[in-house]
Amino acid sequence: MGVLANRQGTQQQRNIQEPCGKRWLAGKWQLGGPLGPVALRKGGPRLVARTAADFRGSRMGRIMHLAVSLDIASATGQTSLTFAEIDGFVRKAEAAGVDMVVISDSGPNGEPSTSPFEATTLIAALATATEKIGLVASASTLAHQPYTLARRFASLDIISHGRTGWNVTTAQNPREAANFSRPEGFSDDDFRRRAREFINIVRLLWISWEHDALLFDKASGRFHDPDKMHLANFTGEFFSVRGPLNVARSPQDRPLLVMSGLAETEFDFASRRADLVLLDKREPSDARAACDEIKRRAYDAGRDPMTIRVLTVADARPERDGGILEALCRSSGCDGIVLAVQPRAAALEDFVERLLPELKRHGFAETQPGKTLRDRLGLGEDGRP
Repeated sequence: MGVLANRQGTQQQRNIQEPCGKRWLAGKWQLGGPLGPVALRKGGPRLVARTAADFRGSRMGRIMHLAVSLDIASATGQTSLTFAEIDGFVRKAEAAGVDMVVISDSGPNGEPSTSPFEATTLIAALATATEKIGLVASASTLAHQPYTLARRFASLDIISHGRTGWNVTTAQNPREAANFSRPEGFSDDDFRRRAREFINIVRLLWISWEHDALLFDKASGRFHDPDKMHLANFTGEFFSVRGPLNVARSPQDRPLLVMSGLAETEFDFASRRADLVLLDKREPSDARAACDEIKRRAYDAGRDPMTIRVLTVADARPERDGGILEALCRSSGCDGIVLAVQPRAAALEDFVERLLPELKRHGFAETQPGKTLRDRLGLGEDGRP
């Protein structure tokens, strides 16, 4: 029986039992034992076939999730998108069945943006104008403190009725630190360690309250059940946070944690913490290898690989049609695709009028049951610590 040692040195059983000599390779479990994986159940063991299809669905029959990435940052001299243009685009994407839109507001290589919008306040406005589409905003670990960022996204998740996610990148913006009292910035190693600590604190704060912890009982004078309130009591190398968060539990348990811009050295952390990983623009074979590696590491960490989604990122260029993008998605072995759309009115119109109908004909943007972003992605509630 496989076991996993946690940081306190205790051990917990894995949900999926691993055989002697098993490894995840080339999109499936390669087994060294004669019987394959064994899962325990009442009445004795049973054999479980663990293949790539178990974790991602069959190559030809699985759901292909569709997301749109929109960086609203405008370079000097470029006309910024108006709110009406962004709002109209997101509404049309929602009507077509797109799972989520990822909004960012930072220019490439730290270049300043002339856009009047900030990503998290923009998705707050979009949340009131939409009903189903997931709304993910990029927010830096340098520009915020863990408590304030956790509070902001918890509040956004309540406003959107469980459709919010936080996209965190572990790449350092060379210009950003100077705006937050760190003109010298951080070394790459310090930045990564600080970002990991930041993410861990945010995740702890998001589960400060159990779902039924807040009572608001005027008769008894009880605001909450103290046994269902959990302090973070986190003291680390860079931050010290007591908690609890002063916002109720998220409608979807936790807002979605999305990680992008990952180097291979960050796969371990992402495989333990992320709900969704966005792979930067890669060749399909490279995307497949990265997807398999992340899910293998999730399994090795004692996590069911079905609880993490991996999407490959591609440009929504005019020469790409639905067939090309379907082939790219399927050959990548990922759970879907994120299409990066240029922040120009003409590019938004081309995506909505030309590409979206083609994508639907090729099996993208199929409506999924449920109300929250986790529901749309088939993730369910996040029970991990």
